[in-house]
Amino acid sequence: MRNSAPTNEVEEYLYAALDWLRSKHHIRKGLALVAIALLLGLAGKFAYDLFPRHYELTISGGGMLTKSHRLAKVLQEEAARRNVSLNIVPTAGSFQALNELNDGRLDLAFVQGGVDAIGYEDVRQVASIAPQLIQFLVKPDVKSIRDIRGKVVNLGEKNGGPSIVSNQILHFSGLVPEVDYVESNYSDEQLLSMKPEKLPDVIVQVSYAPSVTVDFLVQKRGYQLLEMSFPPSLAMRMGWVADAKILAYMYQISPPVPATDIQVVGVNLNLLANKNVDPRAISALLPVLYSPQVASRFSFPITEDKILTPSGFPISDGTEMYLASKQPLISAQMVDQIKGAFGLIMSLLSVALVVFKWFKAPDDSEEDEESEEGDDGVVRKRYKSDWRL
Repeated sequence: MRNSAPTNEVEEYLYAALDWLRSKHHIRKGLALVAIALLLGLAGKFAYDLFPRHYELTISGGGMLTKSHRLAKVLQEEAARRNVSLNIVPTAGSFQALNELNDGRLDLAFVQGGVDAIGYEDVRQVASIAPQLIQFLVKPDVKSIRDIRGKVVNLGEKNGGPSIVSNQILHFSGLVPEVDYVESNYSDEQLLSMKPEKLPDVIVQVSYAPSVTVDFLVQKRGYQLLEMSFPPSLAMRMGWVADAKILAYMYQISPPVPATDIQVVGVNLNLLANKNVDPRAISALLPVLYSPQVASRFSFPITEDKILTPSGFPISDGTEMYLASKQPLISAQMVDQIKGAFGLIMSLLSVALVVFKWFKAPDDSEEDEESEEGDDGVVRKRYKSDWRL
């Protein structure tokens, strides 16, 4: 009971303040306009979250003759149907792509594994795809790895991805770079236009099979495929190594090249992104990458189970968003959409309520009143606008 007096006094001040605000039309209307603006802004945000978006991204698949460039082209055409526009930017090799990703000049790039992630703090892993094949093309006089000693070995871009992984494999096989063999660095375009007698003794191609470049070198220049056995110890030393094989008759039927299935070393192909790429854009692109249409047109299965195969780079926020959307029952993406729809509806209802209550001005000419009879039999008038106790 002791606290009732202060409470009543506070309520009196509160009701008096409310009465004063209601009596000031310009203040009331100003507050109403501010409230309406805030609620409309909130409703606009929810509506924006629900509105279908169109994303524009740049992507590189490497050189224009590579299978990864072909994959980028297929992905570009299929993604256009899902409101994702991809602008393909060819790059000379893995390091150019990584540098442009890290600098923000490129949004996405297919980059082979085996490249050190140190120094690329702004690059993220979007997905890991089935291993590419490290294919050693040799002239007829090279029958084994030992025969490479003293030969010229073309490894593509100097210190590029194929050069790094091929040198590691050859070093593991007992051949020291620039001591036991000479490295050349011709591009695919240069190799295809080179006179046969000028071609290197060994040409290393990192690609899915069949490869256009390997097709030409086997069928038009007489190269053979050298088997590179896959030792399990190599995988323990180098995390990017995968077991792979090239099927018989892959590049030629008569004479067969190769004559039998041969074991080769595989290296994962990774889809990487700049860390500032909109996660929603990546989440929208990944279903396209794993769609049956892309696998059918690329003529190679692309399975989702390898998406998180380690590459050395942190996982993209967009990849995590995509994986969250794959959860059963109610996904995080569905919850966000429900929240957006509910927020939009509630915001619009709030706007309507504010408009109705605040713009319904009190009648200043006469106040609403009601009569009540007291205990003494005297009838007294009580105004509804008097909120005091």
